[in-house]
Amino acid sequence: MEYFVLVVIVVLCIWGVAVYNRLRTRKNQVENAFAQIDVQLKRRHDLIPNLVEVARGYMQHEAQTLEAVIRARGEAVIAADQARQAPGQAQAMGRLMAAEQLLGGQFGRLMALAEAYPTLKADARMQQLSEEITSTENRIGFARQAYNDEVLDFNNEAGKFPDLVVARLAGFMHMDMLASTQSEQERAVPQVKF
Repeated sequence: MEYFVLVVIVVLCIWGVAVYNRLRTRKNQVENAFAQIDVQLKRRHDLIPNLVEVARGYMQHEAQTLEAVIRARGEAVIAADQARQAPGQAQAMGRLMAAEQLLGGQFGRLMALAEAYPTLKADARMQQLSEEITSTENRIGFARQAYNDEVLDFNNEAGKFPDLVVARLAGFMHMDMLASTQSEQERAVPQVKF
């Protein structure tokens, strides 16, 4: 009887260690996926001040818009720093999404105003920075999808019974996905009418 109990305990310990290691691997994959988003967010955050400086030379009357973009960028940088410390946690991801949404809105307003300045649109630096930001936005979208895939895999793994017992005991909590930072209007499919 003692031998049987010992075998059961050993089997449960091996199972618990295997589940823990699998969950730790998944969590590391989530953190790595977020690091890819973070790299692209930093790139965008670094490009925006350059674009604002180019625009400032042409848009002296739009100082309020330029300052709003810089403020929104500052808030986005802070939110990204906080999210970097806690990828997947609801509060950090919520702040990041809200800050990026605000930055996207302010930046969109700047780009819409830039349309009214033909010389600004024709400026080679402005065109180059606009292209780099567009490319970075695409990379952010791909990285966000990879991150969300990893979060889904982690949550699925940590939510299965009996693995969820080990997950809860080891402190592996549900992680939140990172929603798109684009507004519904920006994501809307263009309507084609004849």
